[in-house]
Amino acid sequence: MTNNNKTATLTIDDKTYELPIHSPTDGPDVLDIRKLYAQAGVFTYDPGFTSTAACDSTITFIDGDEGVLL
Repeated sequence: MTNNNKTATLTIDDKTYELPIHSPTDGPDVLDIRKLYAQAGVFTYDPGFTSTAACDSTITFIDGDEGVLL
């Protein structure tokens, strides 16, 4: 993923937090929340882990049947 200098602004009560947005090789942009707890004292809630990336990897896509590795 690359940092493209885009940010999102999160407002909680009267405080705002700038969160970096990263662009992957393939797929939608991701919001970097790793400092959210340290800065704002809150966690995110994502039951089912449906909107959360677990890691950063240089391998973004594998199709073993077709021999594709990105």
